Amino acid sequence: MGTIIDVRDPGLAGARFFDCRASLADPDDGRKRFLENHIPGAIHADLNRDLSSPVQAGITGRHPLPARTDFISTVSRWGLTSDSIVVAYDDDTGAFAARLWWLMRWLGHENAFVLDGGLVAWVTAGRHLTSEISAPAASLYHAAEPLTRQVVAEEVSRWRGLLIDARDPIRFRGEVEPIDPVAGHIPGAVNRPFLDNLDGGQFRPPGQLRSQFTALGANTSHTACYCGSGVTAAHNILAIVHGGLPEPALYAGSWSEWITDPERPVARGAAP
Repeated sequence: MGTIIDVRDPGLAGARFFDCRASLADPDDGRKRFLENHIPGAIHADLNRDLSSPVQAGITGRHPLPARTDFISTVSRWGLTSDSIVVAYDDDTGAFAARLWWLMRWLGHENAFVLDGGLVAWVTAGRHLTSEISAPAASLYHAAEPLTRQVVAEEVSRWRGLLIDARDPIRFRGEVEPIDPVAGHIPGAVNRPFLDNLDGGQFRPPGQLRSQFTALGANTSHTACYCGSGVTAAHNILAIVHGGLPEPALYAGSWSEWITDPERPVARGAAP
């Protein structure tokens, strides 16, 4: 099962790289930086155009999942096949790369990885970058049964398992909310900021992640993850799977979708 891959791993020699750099403040930032430089052969995977569907105001969150058929068309355009080794990267944390990793698992693709430490680790290891753009030939991608799962808001409202929020603690507690119009968290959720999965910009060892998430209660399949818009929630899912624990469900709509319905409850303060 693919999770994290080290920049020194020999398996990278035959991998297809995807540059997932993005900025929530500037939708064009990732594309601009990709054009400046990227890992040779990499393709830009745009958070908004490729890894999300259009926002429906008042209905969806900020990064709704693409329709599965649309994403199959996207990976076909990228020239992927079911045998491709897919390696997603961003600047360093894997915050955006994890979204592509999850989407590939949604298509039943086992050989999907996140590059540990991202572009920073690549450069630190002495690997070169390029500004040359690759144009792979299109393919006909055949998806398989999903390797991951998701839940929708109605299921979350009745959730009796563990619900993990990946946002910063001050956003979880509702003390500040720089992005969404309502502050707080889904009642019953616990907070596990996705950055806690890292040590020095790279993922903590699997045993350490397993211990930390087991302490939260994430050692059963009845666990679901969310964040602000369904992006960094995938980072917690990746960390949990990397730790050898059962894969949680993703609430892709996340907080930004939850609050579109004023009837849904909102909690503030620290989790009990």
